[in-house]
Amino acid sequence: MNAFLKSFSYIFHPLFIPIGGTLAYFLVTPTFVSIEQQSGNILPIFILTVIIPLIFFLILKNLGLISSIFTPTLKERRYPLVIGILLNLMVVYKVIPQNYIDEIYFFFIGLIIALISVFLLLFLKVKTSVHLLGMGSLMMFLIGLSIHFEINITLVIGLLTICTGLVATSRLYMKAHTKTELLIGVLIGFTSQLVLLRYWL
Repeated sequence: MNAFLKSFSYIFHPLFIPIGGTLAYFLVTPTFVSIEQQSGNILPIFILTVIIPLIFFLILKNLGLISSIFTPTLKERRYPLVIGILLNLMVVYKVIPQNYIDEIYFFFIGLIIALISVFLLLFLKVKTSVHLLGMGSLMMFLIGLSIHFEINITLVIGLLTICTGLVATSRLYMKAHTKTELLIGVLIGFTSQLVLLRYWL
């Protein structure tokens, strides 16, 4: 049970949410998207939001600025959040304009808004679950895609909801967050995507 619960904190790590949302779009969209356009989004987004952050993590850990990939303290969280905001901004300004897709563009705008919100809360000494922020963002994005394309992906959304609960349980089990911190995280993620739906639905 110990390894099972901990695995959800790794499998659904916030690093994988941006590329997860991008892949989700291409998997569910009924609109024809060329292989060139897909690779033009997926590959650079994967490099910018997964590979480069992992490199920064190794650098920060070697410098002694963070102790683990889960950044347990408020001070440690500042560095990955700033890096995450900047890299997502690079996706918005450098990657997406070359292969513009409304849905992906506003998904990333929502992620940036959510990350900035979490960063600002640090100055109020409020710790927020970025894991649940990511899950809430991805869930609302999938709901939006379902409505937008008028497709039934209830099963996928249901499975993601179960996984969200397991991630929350994992974070509580690992004593990484309180229930309040988890709730704040999922609300920020969910709301940041919800308010942007009007621009692409």
